[in-house]
Amino acid sequence: MSKIQQITHYLQENQMDLAIFSDPVSINYLSGFMCDPHERQLFLFVLPNEEPLLFTPSLEVNRAKEFVDFPVQGYKDTENPWEIIAQLLPQKNYQSVGIEYNQLIVAKFEGLKSAFPTATFRDLSPVINRMKLIKSQDEIEKMIVAGEWADKAVQTGFQAISLEKTENEIITEIEFAMKKQGIKKMSFDTMVLSGDNAADPHGIPGNKKVENNSLLLFDLGVEALGYTSDMTRTVAVGKPDQFKIDIYNLCLKAHLAAIAMIKPGVTAHEIDRAARSVIEEAGYGEYFNHRLGHGLGMEVHEFPSIMEGNDLIIEEGMCFSVEPGIYIPGKVGVRIEDCGYVTKDGFEVFTHTPKELLYFEG
Repeated sequence: MSKIQQITHYLQENQMDLAIFSDPVSINYLSGFMCDPHERQLFLFVLPNEEPLLFTPSLEVNRAKEFVDFPVQGYKDTENPWEIIAQLLPQKNYQSVGIEYNQLIVAKFEGLKSAFPTATFRDLSPVINRMKLIKSQDEIEKMIVAGEWADKAVQTGFQAISLEKTENEIITEIEFAMKKQGIKKMSFDTMVLSGDNAADPHGIPGNKKVENNSLLLFDLGVEALGYTSDMTRTVAVGKPDQFKIDIYNLCLKAHLAAIAMIKPGVTAHEIDRAARSVIEEAGYGEYFNHRLGHGLGMEVHEFPSIMEGNDLIIEEGMCFSVEPGIYIPGKVGVRIEDCGYVTKDGFEVFTHTPKELLYFEG
């Protein structure tokens, strides 16, 4: 059963008249067509007993037809898209219509209400999230490739380490090397954070030079074959003091404890707790101030959250990150992250750069 057929089946089972997808990533996931419409309108309409319809800006119509085998309708910038949509679909007076609550901005929602004035809207976000949750073997193989590229990217970063270079200069070398090898985009803005800059979990790289006798954090991902990767490695430059080394080893212990916990049947809460308890027992619990992990696939942050209080049962085929961190302001920041997929009895990571503390000359 294709992904669109799964949506059709859901509509039939739940006596719904129409599903409207507005998130470009969801549209790509369901149809194979990726487009950033910017301020224009892009929708995939799925009906229970009719073929789907892709609604796109007119300048994207020809390209869309290369990817989908069902009708594509375009609209010009000078036309009112909501008036066209209102006349486009085979029946009128739709009653039960599904939309993506967590992706639809208010302006688009108001436009859809004008096009479907009789509709009661229902949230399809949980449905599409659930579909994305369990990755197929084909998806996993694409994510393995994305992980291999992330390993290559971080190795480029390691080779660029120098006390004469800034965080931004190292980032430039990483991303330029990826571009030269045919990678169109990173999964997110690459982070290289030196010294106490890394004590901010989402620190912003800048013109700070690599600090000697300290730790240097790399957080990056590469998009390949339509799927993302995400990894973090923290390395030593020069000879960091024993406190920094101890914090690193504590974070690594927590990371490995979480990975050892992962298998079908455990909960997301239990995985988070496996890592968090290690850090808490050492007295640094307050410095691990985020969830343990997040799902990923076509997007670098997807459902689910691997965090305390989440009783989601882990299943084979789920893909998510394991990324404990310890961030002590003004002193040190460490994060170690791998993403991977759940197997029938464990967890296989997509990235294989060593996790023991690596040392580079200062």
